[in-house]
Amino acid sequence: MSSLPRRVKSEAKALTSEDDELPSLLNLSSESEEEEEEWEPKSKIAKRPRLPKKNEAKTKKVASPRSAVAMKKVKKIAVKEEMDVSLIIAPAEDDRMQLQKPKEEDTGTKRKTLNQKSEVPKKMEINSFQGNNVKSLESDEKPSTSIPLVGNQVKHEKSEEDFAFDEPPFKKIKSTTCPEGKSVKNLGGNKVKEEFEMNWDIVQALSEITNVEPWVCANLIRLFQEENTIPFIARYRKELINNLEADALREVQQTLEELRTVAKKTHTMIQKLKKEGKLSGCLLTALLNCRTLEELDHVSAPYKTGSKGTKAQRAKQLGLEPAALSLLQNPMELNLFSYIRPNTKGLSTIREVEAGVQHILADIFAKDKDTLDFIRKLCQQRYICIQSALAKVSSKSGNEKDIDKFQLYHEFSCSIKNIQHHQILAINRGENLKILTVKVNIPDGVKNEFCWWCVNERWRPKQFLKPELMRVLQNSVEDAYKRLIYPLLCREFRSKLTSDAEKESVMMFGRNLRQLLLTSPVRGRTLMGVDPGYKHGCKLAIISPTSQILHTDVVYLHSGQGFREAEKIKRLLLLYNCSTVVIGNGTACRETEAYFADLIMKKYFAPLDVVYCIVSEAGASIYSVSPEASKEMPDLDPNLRSAVSIARRVQDPLAELVKIEPKHIGVGMYQHDVSQTLLKATLDSVVEECVSFVGVDINICSEILLRHIAGLNANRAKNIIEWREKNGPFINREQLKEVKGLGPKSFQQCAGFIRFNQEYIKTFCSNKKTDLGSHALLTKAGAQGKKKSKPTPRASQQPNPLDQTCIHPESYNIAMRFLSFIGGNTNDIGKSDMQQKVNAVIQKEGLEGTAKRLNTTVHTLQLIIDGLTQPEGFDIRTDFDKPDFKRSIVCFEDLSVGTVLTGKVENATPFGVFVDIGVGKAGLIPVRNITEAKLSKVKKRRSLGLGPGERVEVKVLNVDIPRLRITLDLIRVL
Repeated sequence: MSSLPRRVKSEAKALTSEDDELPSLLNLSSESEEEEEEWEPKSKIAKRPRLPKKNEAKTKKVASPRSAVAMKKVKKIAVKEEMDVSLIIAPAEDDRMQLQKPKEEDTGTKRKTLNQKSEVPKKMEINSFQGNNVKSLESDEKPSTSIPLVGNQVKHEKSEEDFAFDEPPFKKIKSTTCPEGKSVKNLGGNKVKEEFEMNWDIVQALSEITNVEPWVCANLIRLFQEENTIPFIARYRKELINNLEADALREVQQTLEELRTVAKKTHTMIQKLKKEGKLSGCLLTALLNCRTLEELDHVSAPYKTGSKGTKAQRAKQLGLEPAALSLLQNPMELNLFSYIRPNTKGLSTIREVEAGVQHILADIFAKDKDTLDFIRKLCQQRYICIQSALAKVSSKSGNEKDIDKFQLYHEFSCSIKNIQHHQILAINRGENLKILTVKVNIPDGVKNEFCWWCVNERWRPKQFLKPELMRVLQNSVEDAYKRLIYPLLCREFRSKLTSDAEKESVMMFGRNLRQLLLTSPVRGRTLMGVDPGYKHGCKLAIISPTSQILHTDVVYLHSGQGFREAEKIKRLLLLYNCSTVVIGNGTACRETEAYFADLIMKKYFAPLDVVYCIVSEAGASIYSVSPEASKEMPDLDPNLRSAVSIARRVQDPLAELVKIEPKHIGVGMYQHDVSQTLLKATLDSVVEECVSFVGVDINICSEILLRHIAGLNANRAKNIIEWREKNGPFINREQLKEVKGLGPKSFQQCAGFIRFNQEYIKTFCSNKKTDLGSHALLTKAGAQGKKKSKPTPRASQQPNPLDQTCIHPESYNIAMRFLSFIGGNTNDIGKSDMQQKVNAVIQKEGLEGTAKRLNTTVHTLQLIIDGLTQPEGFDIRTDFDKPDFKRSIVCFEDLSVGTVLTGKVENATPFGVFVDIGVGKAGLIPVRNITEAKLSKVKKRRSLGLGPGERVEVKVLNVDIPRLRITLDLIRVL
């Protein structure tokens, strides 16, 4: 994502002098958690911050305090893990994976066969980046698409982080392949070295939150660390990510960023507290256990500067902490009367002493991990509801219209498990406007059970407690719940609900945007774009099939001059042979549509058979005054630029809509209430994904479109255009490497998404052949005296037919071997002969058998087959919907219950889908009316829902004329 902050390379950065004091947690596997508590002495907490200073010191520190028992445990675990390796039985089809391994890793040792399972290899090595062991499937000569070009670096990184328990490895373990291609578990393969270490493993945490397998999460973390883009990973690294889609990858990336933010803020807080001398062993553990920003805030709030300090801190300053701890540990010897100091505020009476002890105990309870885990688990089993009501202030002095908008939520209650995302966002908005009051209702049963558990189990005193001390303990537990734990739970529930609702809203915005961007282009037509208006007239722009502006004009259709202007429009349509009118859906859209529909019905434009369509003009006005529009159409009035934009949105929606900031396209819900950073990051990523998957012709595309290709940015796109203007068209993908600022990584990311029109290049090469020869001679003669001159780009000027396909250059070698295997050649790419040859071989050998022969993976082979068989100029958008062209109009008043209409989906939300049925107001299909049976079986769907641009047949269920609302039922998707 151009948007999301990309992670730095995974080599650990040198820490600054401040960072040197960061407490680094030992890299223990999950199996050793209990062991850690046994062998790591408490006194070590103070020493731990010095651990990362030197690697050698790190090793010694870990090894020295270990008892023989602990060492035995380590060995036992290691042996157990080796057993796991040996017991994994790969099916016959995976034999090639193991047989190919020594070739790339150059181990020089003989490979063990599957039958020698019980034997543990002498030299073993973990390589979890190839958790799916796809690297082993590469060919001998060149890597396949499933192997990153920086494979050696990855190996180097792994060797530094693989060893469990941070001690010198007594054995290296080489993982074998699981049948599904997963990383072998518990081998450190899923261990990822993070800049800021916490008490939890980032891979496990990521897996739990996103429901993605740990081995996939580990691979994704490494892929993102190496600055791979989402389109590249989704298309060319399928084996490493278990075929996840781009949306899922984006979710993992965002969650990873959130977890890293928590880790970073935690360590910043630790540094701050350490400098202030407030950091204790217990506090350090509590901070390092935090997984969310809410938890971190809860733990660190009392220690923030500027805070008066909590009641517990004030009691500790009075010297009551020993009394509180004694009440739990040694109550028989506790005498609270001995703490009374008549002249000291807070210690003058026994009640004040008891209150101080109570505050300290409450603080201890509220920050204890086990206590918080228990209450959270208890809440999961009980009915917790969120309630909203009309605020008393707003009912007296509020805008009636605003208050009516939230009518549904004036007396609203719903379980937090069942509440919908849009309801949460609506409640939050009402609360921000001070129209609603919101509270989370936790039943009293939860409090009673929690208090009983605390007194009788978790915080049960070690000795008999006197009645007065028992009362203090019970009051402490109730105080902890009411004053500290209940507000924390409410904040956590609200924060989680809001966060989930925001994410869903942003994801839905992304899905809608993708559907809109991938609308099928209408090619080969001359179009008239109309930007409707009343007083200032309707702006017209006629554009050619190649998007050139042929004519612009202004007509006044709605000021009594309609008939005279009709002559002008007819003359223009006949002059440019234009039979398609595109009307923007803004002000005066209905009147303009009625005007054109009336003329079409009267056959006014004969002999032309004119049709029209309505298109969203969201963002057109903003674009028309932008620097990009001024640069593209310098001599055109901004009002006329919007008409050009409206016409081009039908001709090539993707190329036109990328010029507009995604959030202005307006296909979302509550877009101003969600995190703007997350929204921008997601939408920019969706644009990058769409542009990359569609692909661009490097020799004709605009700079704006080019900057959205994976691996490119504004500077690189500008450099590519400059190179093109200076040197002429690009002949092949290899020439991209000559562009300034385009290094190996950028080339790897963008190469597969850039296309070359072979006919155009062949013509160009044949025309320039003689010139090139003489130029080469001149260059050679002129360069004789210069030893360090750069090799001229002319050396690589040979067209490559594979450049017009989606096959990545790193797989060209496999593609050529596949072509020779099926008896085809590059001239047949995209022809029916190629399809027949491929089908014949695949039917005979099978996809897996062919992949095995070529020493590659099934995913890579499938991509090669797609690239070779797709017809020239193939566009993935042909599967998506085209605009809905019409000749007549229906009025709002014409609608009646039971009427069956066709329409186009305008926007999708969690509560339903808005459909434009041509009456000027979109109708709503409630989500309950959208069932799987009604959706098209042919089209592959990402979710049970419809997206913008899809054509549907609907039935009118209800028409509310005063409120201008139409309720529809979905009959079928067209």
